[in-house]
Amino acid sequence: MTTNKASVLLISVMILLAACSNNQPSKGPAAAASSSSAPAATTATTPVPTPTATPTPTPEPTKPVQQEVKKEYHMNKNYDIVPNDPNGNKKVVLLTFDDGPKEQEMNQALIDTLNKHKAKAIFFMNGYRIKQKPELVKLVHDSGNIVGNHAWDHDNLKDMNKEKTDQQVDDVQKIVKELIGEAPQFFRPPFGSGSDYLKNKIKSNGMLYMTWSNGSLDWEMTNKKNDSGKVIENVMKQLHNGSNILMHELPWTVKALDTLLTQLEEKGYSFVDPNAIELEMR
Repeated sequence: MTTNKASVLLISVMILLAACSNNQPSKGPAAAASSSSAPAATTATTPVPTPTATPTPTPEPTKPVQQEVKKEYHMNKNYDIVPNDPNGNKKVVLLTFDDGPKEQEMNQALIDTLNKHKAKAIFFMNGYRIKQKPELVKLVHDSGNIVGNHAWDHDNLKDMNKEKTDQQVDDVQKIVKELIGEAPQFFRPPFGSGSDYLKNKIKSNGMLYMTWSNGSLDWEMTNKKNDSGKVIENVMKQLHNGSNILMHELPWTVKALDTLLTQLEEKGYSFVDPNAIELEMR
């Protein structure tokens, strides 16, 4: 009887212990995490941005500053170039090219040859050609040569009415100024032909009206029949002090130019800077 009571008592104790064990709260993931050792606190470091070099803008090429040229020459009534000082250098010629701008290759070749001989020229341009090739106007101007007005169309201005004459002159002045920032100062009429009204208009606009006094006759040649040697011969036959030489933007003239300028130099002639010519005939 005593043994049975002890057994019952033992079983009761075991049941009681089991019940206490089941009443313990279970540890979930959060509890487990809190009971585990917390990681050491770290101080967040703000990354310092690496300085980057500011790109330096590439400067645009600056055009050479045009030095003011002293007006040492003028044009007489024969369209020759004459020194203002009677003792000045009379052995000069003025180089001019009409009827452009046509082709970049020709313009560049003429400019290169002029540079080789340290010469400058007036390029008398037609307005309708300027409209077609405005970049060539800038090419000539930026090379240090002079852009002249040769009327908008290559028409005879002598018998043209005043309104049309004004348009032929003024429209070229306007488009050239828009392109290079300055209007032409020299005017040559197509065919060398102009009315009294035209001459007075040019003078009142502060421009110099000119034809020529030495014609190369390069305009009489054609693509099929031309001779660069003849261009040189024509100029040299008419050569005189102050020659105002008329040439054109033509392939045979481009070919002749280097030899022509060399022969002129060998005869003691120099090339007048158009900027040195007064803008009034006398």
